[in-house]
Amino acid sequence: MAAHLKKRVYEEFSKVVQIPHEETPAKKLRLSKPSKSAALHIDLCKATNSTDALQYLLQFARKPVEVESVEGVVRILLEHYYKETDNSVRLKIASLLGLLSKTQGFSPDCIVDDAINTLGNEKSHQVLAQLLETLLVIGTQLPESPAVRQRMIEVAYKHLSDTYFGVRNKCLQLLGCLGMVDTPLTKDSEGQGTSSGGVRDVQSIISDYFGDQDPRVRTAALKAMLQLHDRGMKINQIIYDQACRLLADDYEQVRSAAVQMVWVLSQSYPESIVPIPSSNEEIRLVDDAFGKISHMVSDGSWMVRVQAAKTLGSMLQVSPHFLEQTLDKKLMSDLRRKRTAHERAKELFASGEFSSGRKWADDAPKEKLDTNTVYLIASGACGAFVHGLEDEMFEVRIAAVEALCQLARSSSSFAEKCLDFLVDMFNDEIEEVRLQSIHVLREISTHITLREDQLDTVLAVLEDSSRDIREALHELLCYTNVSTKECIQLTLLDLLKNLNKYPSDRNSVWKCLKFLGSRHPTLVLPLVPELLSTHPYFDTPEPDMDDPAYIAVLVLVFNAAKSCPTMPALFSDHTFRHYAYLRDSLSHLVPPLRLPGRKLVYCLDSADSGCGSGSVESAQLFLQQSLNRISTIQNLEAPGGQDLLNFTIRDLQRLGELQTELAGAADFCATYLRCQLLLMKALQEKLWNMAVPLCLKQNVMATAAAQQILEETYKLEFMYSGLESRQVATIHHVRLQAKALQLVLTARTRQGLDSLISSCEKFLQDVESFQRLFLTELPHLQDSFVEKLLELMPRLSSCKPVELVKILQTTLRQSGLLQLRLPEQIHRATANIIEPTGESDNPLKFTSGLVVALDIDATLEHVQDPQNTVKVQVLYPDGQSHVIHPKPGDFRKPGPDRHRLITQVYLSHTAWTEPSQIDVRLLLAYSSSSASLSSPSSASKLGWSDSIDSLPPPEASVEGTIPFSKPVKVYIMPKPARR
Repeated sequence: MAAHLKKRVYEEFSKVVQIPHEETPAKKLRLSKPSKSAALHIDLCKATNSTDALQYLLQFARKPVEVESVEGVVRILLEHYYKETDNSVRLKIASLLGLLSKTQGFSPDCIVDDAINTLGNEKSHQVLAQLLETLLVIGTQLPESPAVRQRMIEVAYKHLSDTYFGVRNKCLQLLGCLGMVDTPLTKDSEGQGTSSGGVRDVQSIISDYFGDQDPRVRTAALKAMLQLHDRGMKINQIIYDQACRLLADDYEQVRSAAVQMVWVLSQSYPESIVPIPSSNEEIRLVDDAFGKISHMVSDGSWMVRVQAAKTLGSMLQVSPHFLEQTLDKKLMSDLRRKRTAHERAKELFASGEFSSGRKWADDAPKEKLDTNTVYLIASGACGAFVHGLEDEMFEVRIAAVEALCQLARSSSSFAEKCLDFLVDMFNDEIEEVRLQSIHVLREISTHITLREDQLDTVLAVLEDSSRDIREALHELLCYTNVSTKECIQLTLLDLLKNLNKYPSDRNSVWKCLKFLGSRHPTLVLPLVPELLSTHPYFDTPEPDMDDPAYIAVLVLVFNAAKSCPTMPALFSDHTFRHYAYLRDSLSHLVPPLRLPGRKLVYCLDSADSGCGSGSVESAQLFLQQSLNRISTIQNLEAPGGQDLLNFTIRDLQRLGELQTELAGAADFCATYLRCQLLLMKALQEKLWNMAVPLCLKQNVMATAAAQQILEETYKLEFMYSGLESRQVATIHHVRLQAKALQLVLTARTRQGLDSLISSCEKFLQDVESFQRLFLTELPHLQDSFVEKLLELMPRLSSCKPVELVKILQTTLRQSGLLQLRLPEQIHRATANIIEPTGESDNPLKFTSGLVVALDIDATLEHVQDPQNTVKVQVLYPDGQSHVIHPKPGDFRKPGPDRHRLITQVYLSHTAWTEPSQIDVRLLLAYSSSSASLSSPSSASKLGWSDSIDSLPPPEASVEGTIPFSKPVKVYIMPKPARR
């Protein structure tokens, strides 16, 4: 019984209560980068001497620092700065503080107090100068803190009395970059100059150091004053006298900065009156400054001479007689003060001498120069441009030529006077000077007419071996006026000699004669019988139409005949036949003429000449209406929609041919609509409702369409300039649709799950990349394919590949056409190969195994960065293809958005049995990752070091080439080698 009770007690009081198991949260590990400040502190503590500490600091300077670590690093550096006794280590720490202050995203206002406090206890001049440099960096990073800037200015003012020139330089630089004119400064009583007043403005403080004993400080003072001017502060006129005195300084850097200072004041106060020293005469300040800077063209330093010559070109408000004095080494009478007749008679009476009558005209007034004569311009400034054009340094000569150009463009009378000097520069020994002189004369050609003696000098340059010089001279002759028919005849003969000596100049010479004839029709008229070898009674032999010289003469005559209706009466019968031939073959050189007994055939040129801006506006309206009409395609059935796209593409292509101003926009729209048409055909109903084995042909067509759409999108992105972010997003949207189509077709035609999984993952990455790149443009892509994909993105990321393919197929067929919005200007990159022409039937023969050089001459329009993107492709008959990258020096830039490629391509092949043709064309290389480093997101990750070496390479960058010129066929014949 007792045992039974004991058992019951144990049963009642020893119940086991099972507590439900609660899952303990898993511990999360947070990976953190090692602290830069802690690592630096450990390194500096390990240093046993100053050399080791300096080595650690140099190693630290090569590593990037994140924004969040900058403040801790600064504190560690300041702590070690106070402990360090070696000047070189403290100098490096001060330098690192300035570098860290430039870190993007870091506000350096927290270290201003420490930086200023260290200045008060620093004894080393070099470290003091570096600390002031750091303060300057901090001040430029805090433009919105006037109180902090004011403190820095007062610190700089306090240290201006330092004996070390470097400290004074940095103080002046700090005053120039941070100083404010309207804020007076009070210098401490221990500084210098307290007796002069106490409260002064920044300009007066800086101007005190124009007379410093160290030339580097004088230069720094002038540059600080110029910095104030660059920041929008008006410099006081009282500085002018001090700046003029510094023009005679012994130090060339001071004189160079003084030239800039005088120019700044002449532009600020051009009409102010300044007195001439030691006289009662007064002249305008801009004239006085012009005379003083003209004097500096004869300076002993070539750098100062270049500076002075460049400065003269921008002084357009100077008086004409001062301007003309720069072309004459003798002082003109206009710039010499004249004495009145009363003053001359008084002087003669005071001398007590009268005419004896023994000498003829001994009492006639004489021009007597004495020391009392007052000149309005320094005698050394006379003939400033003559001195500049005759200078021994070619840099000075180029600067003088450019200055003459700027002044001559604003004054036609000065342009006529400086014409002889510019023409003489065509004989300069340096090619760069000759080329610049030709360009300058081209710019002022509207103001001048060349005489025959000047034309002789100009035409002598056609013998130059440099192609750039000759083509620049052809361009000059296009826009030059000549005075007589003998000048026309002389120009034609020299151009024909040039054509005979350098046959590669053919197109340039023809273009030159086209403009020469159209500008001088009345001068060409009396030369026509001689030029065409016609006779009033006898028939003359018909010239050879294959002769480039004869074509050149015809181009001159036909362009002159356009403005001279009596000229066609002098033509012979074969001339009319030659005109018809040239009008068809060289329509860009031969104009349409109204010939007797023949109808005037109107072409595009004549139609365009009569239309104005109204036709361009109507064409723009038609273009916009065509795009608006496409928006109604959703309401049409598939055949009707395809027909509408076909008609619109045809209209846009024709519009681009008729209106060259809208050719880029029309081609861009036509290419985009062609992509939409291909996509529409690939998504036809019958293709997707049939089993795969029954529509193999349609699958192949759809695959080819998807590949073609991808190629067209790369053309849209990289061959057109002027695109905005909206258009780039639209192009990438079409490319994403093509990739989705490729993925669906791959899943339908190929077996294998692994390849499908990798393709699906790559496509999802492309969608995420699109969302990241065009986040701001997503609101404009409503009801589009991408918007529907982004809505389904959580489901797509977790579903199986087969289900993803089905979703893509449904989404593709349900998505509509995305409306295209055009920007202001779109230009298409184009190229035209001038040489070789592809017309020769004579093969280019060379020995097999060796090379032959083929000259390439092409013009490029609207190509961005041609040195890195333009390549030459040579395609041989056996299918081999060679791609050549031209050298950067082979590209010239004759005008905005225009480039010229002149290079040589080396051909080589095995022996052939008979000659055959090769294709030569230009390619435009592109890379989809070319703009990745320029994005704002990548720039923000760089930290305080400006290196991009640590950035990861962009993923899935696509590179390729696009043909953008018509292929030219060249006839070649590799011969077997002789044994």
